[in-house]
Amino acid sequence: MTEIDKQKLYSDTAALDEFNRNIVEEFRANGGKVGGPFEGGTLLLLHTTGAKSGKTRLSPLAYLTIDGKMIIVGSYAGAPKHPAWVHNLRANPKAFIEIGTEAYDVDVRELPDDERDVTYPKLTELAPVFAEYQANTSRAIPLFELTRA
Repeated sequence: MTEIDKQKLYSDTAALDEFNRNIVEEFRANGGKVGGPFEGGTLLLLHTTGAKSGKTRLSPLAYLTIDGKMIIVGSYAGAPKHPAWVHNLRANPKAFIEIGTEAYDVDVRELPDDERDVTYPKLTELAPVFAEYQANTSRAIPLFELTRA
């Protein structure tokens, strides 16, 4: 995905919704496997409750297992603002996820700054693109741990 494509997705909600909808369809049709920019990665579908609307929101996300913990990253590919799902989880730290062909409820915990600062370098060792994303933004990219409820 080019830088121009990323900028369009940040600024055009309809384009982002369409991009995500295609990933979700491919994920569900192929037992959790997708191609394109996410090929070979570990992906999940995160169902959150909208912080303002109270409606269910769906976001396809990469996840990594670090020190035995399932971690999702609020990178938004290095955009200047957090993705909407970060605000949703901060307002309601419970979610529902789909991984492969499994689906279950999770409790969500945002890593506090000290734990985030220790975990982020481990994350970038596994997925170097997250170092680039952090370098592209002045905000601290938040990390969240998901635990089966």
